[in-house]
Amino acid sequence: MLREAQVRKRRVTAATGANNAAMPPAPTLQPDAAYRVLQTHDARFDGRLFVGVTSTGVYCRPVCRVKLPRRENCLFFPHAAAAEHAGFRPCLRCRPELAPGLAATDSSDALAHAGARLIEHAVAQGEPVALPAVAARLGVTDRHFRRVFQAAYGVSPVDWLATQRLLLAKRLLTDTDLPVTRVALAAGFGSLRRFHAAFAERYRLAPTALRRGAAAPAEAGRVHATEPVTVRLAWRPPYDHAAMVEFLSARPLAGVEAVAADRDGPVWRRTLALTDTQGQRHAGWLALRWRPDAHEVAATVSPHLAPVLGAVIERLRHLLDLNADTLPIEQALAGLPVALRRGLRVPGCLDGFETTVRIVLGQQVTVAAACTLAGRLVQRFGEPLATPFAELNRLFPTPQALAEATPEAIGTLGIVRTRVAALQALSRAVVQGHLSLSPAAPMADTLAALRALPGIGDWTAELVALRVLAWPDAFPASDIGVRRALGAADAASAAAQAQAWQPWRSYAVMQLWQSAAA
Repeated sequence: MLREAQVRKRRVTAATGANNAAMPPAPTLQPDAAYRVLQTHDARFDGRLFVGVTSTGVYCRPVCRVKLPRRENCLFFPHAAAAEHAGFRPCLRCRPELAPGLAATDSSDALAHAGARLIEHAVAQGEPVALPAVAARLGVTDRHFRRVFQAAYGVSPVDWLATQRLLLAKRLLTDTDLPVTRVALAAGFGSLRRFHAAFAERYRLAPTALRRGAAAPAEAGRVHATEPVTVRLAWRPPYDHAAMVEFLSARPLAGVEAVAADRDGPVWRRTLALTDTQGQRHAGWLALRWRPDAHEVAATVSPHLAPVLGAVIERLRHLLDLNADTLPIEQALAGLPVALRRGLRVPGCLDGFETTVRIVLGQQVTVAAACTLAGRLVQRFGEPLATPFAELNRLFPTPQALAEATPEAIGTLGIVRTRVAALQALSRAVVQGHLSLSPAAPMADTLAALRALPGIGDWTAELVALRVLAWPDAFPASDIGVRRALGAADAASAAAQAQAWQPWRSYAVMQLWQSAAA
């Protein structure tokens, strides 16, 4: 446990409070209501509300267990960037970088939200961020993007970018023993000097002070580069973690994924390979353990993946849909003809290419048959990988491997000719850079590129939008499970019913699938 002196910092200036006065305290909360959230440590507002304490100069999550500050010393903010813009520094106990991230917002804020997600994705991947390029991706001018962003979040895109980089760096410094130079590069800082300057300006600390002031490595979760890294990934309740475990368990991929059980509950493990911005490939394993009492997932990551930990964390949050705020979603789905399962999330993916391949293999066959075909593909074309777990021994085939394979070699695995052609066309499109399969990819262009490939129709494209592109309004109207749950005679009838659930039809699909399974 950290000492109180380690959390308390210098007071913020009077000018800081004045700047905060013009900023909304939280998306829907007045200050008195926000203080009641702080008093009760309500986890439903984790990531949607931060409190800056003027007597310490520190900002916290509402779930922070430090001594409750006086009401007159509290200023409330809708996100971490606003708190840092006002001059506050992150708490070393509750660690704001662990809070759930942005949830999808209404259409009036859609442009700003999309820009924020693009910035966060690039930071997590360690990629350079050019705001004019972000604006161009969104189809607006740089000036318009900055204006809309400022109106939505109360800070500029530059401030938002700086906060994301520093919070990622803080997490890497706290949870790993990566060299400071590697941390600076992983967080997107062009030089070590710039990294130290940003830390000194925002946090009034040297980066190494976080390590000198932290608890013992075993207590704080920090490890050496030869040991696994364990990080905490918070969710905003309600969260139906049992449904997520059930979904992942029902789709095993031999050699790549496995689910085990112990006295503390299920553990999901898998292999993964990522390439960093310098082109270096990192391959290893990870394991997930759900902690519903703490509203979080503990993710243990092998040391080989530590250099790309930021990208791993972002992909895990996407896989488990940890940023979603299900309360407004469930209100919009109140008209579903099935009983709502509270806290149900949309499973994403860790590797967009892998999941798209598995969706293609699942065309017109059962889930079990698709898993069998994917397993054969792994055994034939997947790269061997040594792990501490006997059931994890291979990586999923790369796009290059499938693009270069002969159709006959793939066909011998029991995959029909039309599916072989679709897989190889997909692989070549990814290898040649014509197709990007990640949540940051442009929706319309990506779906158009997919539909232009042989053997890929609306059902496949909609499932890719739902699981790979993190699109909350995807709806595979021709899916047999969806049609059965709705009692729809055809896809057109199912699509007509689903119009009432926009823009959350992806979540409607999960509710319908769960109802059909039950």
